[in-house]
Amino acid sequence: MGQSLSGKIFIGLFAGLLLGTLIQYAFPTIGFLDTYIVGTAEAAGGMFVSLIKLMVVPLVFISIVCGVCELKDIKSFGRLGGKTFGFYIVNTLLAITVALTVGMLVQPGAGANLAVTGDVMKLATTETPDLAQLIINIVPSNPVQAFASGDMLQIIFMAIITGLAIQALESRGGPAVRTFKVANEVMMKLVTLIMKLAPYGVFALMIQLGGTLDVATLGSVAGYVGLVVAMLIFWIFAVYPLVVWAFTGIKPSEFRRHTREQVLFALSTASSNATIPVTMRTLTEKIGVSRSVAGFGVPLGATMNMSGVSIYIALATIFAANAYGMPIATADLFSIGITVLLLSIGAGGVPGGGVVMIGVLLHQLGLPIEALAIIAAVDRINDMFCTAANVVGDTAVNTIVAKTEGALNTGDVASLTPQEPAQSEKAA
Repeated sequence: MGQSLSGKIFIGLFAGLLLGTLIQYAFPTIGFLDTYIVGTAEAAGGMFVSLIKLMVVPLVFISIVCGVCELKDIKSFGRLGGKTFGFYIVNTLLAITVALTVGMLVQPGAGANLAVTGDVMKLATTETPDLAQLIINIVPSNPVQAFASGDMLQIIFMAIITGLAIQALESRGGPAVRTFKVANEVMMKLVTLIMKLAPYGVFALMIQLGGTLDVATLGSVAGYVGLVVAMLIFWIFAVYPLVVWAFTGIKPSEFRRHTREQVLFALSTASSNATIPVTMRTLTEKIGVSRSVAGFGVPLGATMNMSGVSIYIALATIFAANAYGMPIATADLFSIGITVLLLSIGAGGVPGGGVVMIGVLLHQLGLPIEALAIIAAVDRINDMFCTAANVVGDTAVNTIVAKTEGALNTGDVASLTPQEPAQSEKAA
């Protein structure tokens, strides 16, 4: 009788989008609807996203500390960290390479002939992230500021050294380990409680989107939007399930089913950080990844595993260049790819982060910043699928890492290859 949470989120997503669209286009003269219903939905949706974000910093810190404490030895931490980091970088580089290739073949924006009117707009103090500075900034000088600003790389660093310090205490660190484990259980319970509100929060967010979407603007760049969305959908529902199947034996259909709730939530919030609790739940409760692997990999992925953002930035830049008659030369693709990698890491897991980085890249390439207005007009649509690709990528990478570490418990997952049950029975 009871409907699944993902089903309720699905209903909330489409019902809200339909209602918001009707308010904007079917009843445009009734100001009451736009003022009160859309306005109330915007407030309610904002409160829901803030409630989710409220959980992010403590959840990340506590889960990573617990994950490090549960590791058997320091060597396993180094191996786990190296694998996770390596897979994330490979995943992002692959996404960038494919996106640039597809963009150069399809040439979105070609023939648009958009003219720059007036003086070219200037972005204030925009610089491509410096890799050395990015590494230096990982070590916080003020831990309170790091927590207050939500700097994930600094929080991850503090959590790792805290976990290592507790481990170094050996038996004397027992009380600290138990404290963090209880704190982790409290956080997971809070996540469960908040997730019960997800269908209503998603409903409100979609009313806001439907009530403010400018169809005329969307129509002018339909080809560009269609290309971005199509590629991200392909990445979510084809590339990741097939790669996970190749490495772990979990069938693509099962992987898609397990990540369904995660995708729907990401589509509604457009925030990788806000989806961290859902990603943790998907990995540990549905797929069977150990908490030590998920607790370390998910927060790190929300910061640096940005395959969706990479695809988005690459295609948006090619679109802008073509639309204003300044096509990108093939010789520039390598440097653009490296820049996109750095920008995607710095994009942040919040809605709209990709647009800021696209503006930075346009400025670096000497392209008209006016193009940013068009990109921003349809950003919410692209950003939804972009976030979904990011978080499903986190799930895929951590599932593969868990398999290689022997930390993937698929006993309850009806997605094993035929050989695996026999091996399990033989072992038993």
